[in-house]
Amino acid sequence: MHSLKNMIRRNCTKISIAILLATVVNAFAGNFMMLAASNTHKADVIVYGDAAVGVSAAVQAARMGKSVILVSQYGHLGGLTSSGLGWTDIGNSSILGGISREFYHRVYLHYQDPAAWSSVEAMERFPKRGQGAPTFDGATQLASVFEPKVAEKIFEELVAESGVQVIEGRLNLSDGADREGARIKAIRLEDGTVLEGSMFIDASYEGDLLEEAGVSFQVGREANEEYGETGNGITGALPTNQLPDGIDPYVVPGNPKSGLLAGVNPTLGGEVGDADHRLQAFCYRMVLTDDPDSRTIIDKPKTYQEADYEILFRAIEAGQDSGFFKTSPMPNAKTDSNNASGISTDYIGMNYSELAPDHPDYWDWTTLSHEEREAVAAKHRDWQLGLVWTLQNHDRIPEGIRTELARWGLPKDEFPDNGHWPYNLYVREGRRMISDVVMTERHCRGREVVHDSIGKGAYTMDSHNTQRFVSNGMVKNEGDIQVSLGGEPYAISYRAIIPRKGECENLLVPWCLSSTHIAFGSIRMEPVGMILGQSAATAASLAIDEGVSVQDVDYDKMKEQLIADGQRL
Repeated sequence: MHSLKNMIRRNCTKISIAILLATVVNAFAGNFMMLAASNTHKADVIVYGDAAVGVSAAVQAARMGKSVILVSQYGHLGGLTSSGLGWTDIGNSSILGGISREFYHRVYLHYQDPAAWSSVEAMERFPKRGQGAPTFDGATQLASVFEPKVAEKIFEELVAESGVQVIEGRLNLSDGADREGARIKAIRLEDGTVLEGSMFIDASYEGDLLEEAGVSFQVGREANEEYGETGNGITGALPTNQLPDGIDPYVVPGNPKSGLLAGVNPTLGGEVGDADHRLQAFCYRMVLTDDPDSRTIIDKPKTYQEADYEILFRAIEAGQDSGFFKTSPMPNAKTDSNNASGISTDYIGMNYSELAPDHPDYWDWTTLSHEEREAVAAKHRDWQLGLVWTLQNHDRIPEGIRTELARWGLPKDEFPDNGHWPYNLYVREGRRMISDVVMTERHCRGREVVHDSIGKGAYTMDSHNTQRFVSNGMVKNEGDIQVSLGGEPYAISYRAIIPRKGECENLLVPWCLSSTHIAFGSIRMEPVGMILGQSAATAASLAIDEGVSVQDVDYDKMKEQLIADGQRL
């Protein structure tokens, strides 16, 4: 019923009264899905993906006078920006312009009102510094921290003000794109809904539409030698977010015949710098609170298995006494709780299989169906809830740690229709398009400069761990890289968000863009996604106006439009 109300609320201005009444009647008759399967909708621009990048793209296309359909997979707008990532990874706020700046400015204005805070004292005592930027910057009037519910409300306002039509649904992953030659004619959702358009924007975290459209892509880590990089491929056991020494890898300590602990590989799986198929770990950006008046206690998940936390127990026995999850502050006694150490909220190695990619049973997050992804996401949720419950309650956890962490619970006023748990799993990396320009470590470091900039990034080249393996008789993590760029912005090429010439003429990919694994580790920040989403929509609109492919858009005209709309190039 909640989903039906949302559909009516969002689409009532776009659907005739007769169809609306028929939809309601069939919904109560249990035939809603059958009716939806016959629906065909048309718009100039179809944006697939309801994350911040998709919202930004949809709003920009609408502001340029185009009819727009935004496909929402989750029924909540904003992706990670409204799913717990409230301690924003900016790197340098000078990169913000256009819609990205507008979003963070609206956040700033929201929190200037004392009514937005639980108390004036809470407002005055809130930390002044965030992740690479002030929390509330009076000089720029930008905020870098916020509650998820505030972010979602702002995204809803942007969409409503722009007249964007929102349709809830997910791409059909086996027959999702109808093509005529080198152009997408329509996309198909899993309920049968068909969306016809002139231009399409893949704003999904996975790159599902680019795959359905037959565009070249990469999954996993390239070898360093492929693009002349130093931070790609297999890393070995680096010190950042690493486990303490002394963790025995075997089920029965000291007994190899007892087998390895779950999730531990016997070897590194290659040489340092080699390519591999592994994905950096996912997690939920948990939102916690220690306010007893708004806190719900975390119960032991029904799927709980003590053996899943054996590495945690052994890490504590080896000396770890903190860093189990971050408590980065958000307003009103809430946190953005990300991964914080070698054993924390990241569910390492649980988003792919260790089989060879050419094995018939191989899988990774990008190859799964929507239902299979839901199951993997549920395992991540239960792992994190179980982690917190274990740290607060298990008798193998020292009393001091249990006492220190006992105060945290889930906030009652966030994600109320999802058990107070974030809507989106943090899919840090999925497919990455391979285009005529591939963004690399050299671009991020300023050693190679592009001349068709559509926006800038500035954040650290950041990859989370990808696996655990046995090294010198101990369990170690592999894959974590944190290479600071010193906050120096770098330009991102327009050619990196469009397919190779000849592959697809009317698709833009602002998130799963053409980039190596380690360069994507910097580009994949939510503010940059909003920037690239706006630029992608600008190019799509100009392509429609000029009657050309995305590859043939006049960059000088696009640059003029981007600057007029406030983008920082």
